[in-house]
Amino acid sequence: MPAQPSFDVVSKVDRQEVDNALRQAEKELGTRFDFRGTGATIAWAGEEAVSLSAETEERVLAALDVFKEKLVKRNISLKSLDAGEARASGKVYKIDCKVVQGIDTDKAKQISKAIRDEGPKGVQAQIQGDQLRVTAKKKDDLQAVITLLKQGDFGIALQFTNYR
Repeated sequence: MPAQPSFDVVSKVDRQEVDNALRQAEKELGTRFDFRGTGATIAWAGEEAVSLSAETEERVLAALDVFKEKLVKRNISLKSLDAGEARASGKVYKIDCKVVQGIDTDKAKQISKAIRDEGPKGVQAQIQGDQLRVTAKKKDDLQAVITLLKQGDFGIALQFTNYR
């Protein structure tokens, strides 16, 4: 008997694309007139974190906007960027941003419940680590679930992989 049709719901970000967006934002912060003399910088602060800093709160927020603009141009959802509040650290204002990877358990349960409540009958969702496996008897039911999840807002960027 062949396996049931299935797909995986994941929330992953291509780190290389984020790095490219960061490098482009870094270049723009160095060349734009309105950032001259403000000490605006952007850099990796660990494996999945980005740190922005500038001498004024206004400039650090503008630097964050530049970074977000570069992410959007590289087709990275802003839902995968968790930006903190601007805070003063001595004479410098800083913003720490986290690149969100994977689906945490609470979100996975919320997505699974939405599939159960609003999706077609006979569709099952199983939590597998930081992703969700959705199975059904018919591929049409899986298409309906994908449409349902694209319309819903779960606060994270969702991708659909391993469609079989």
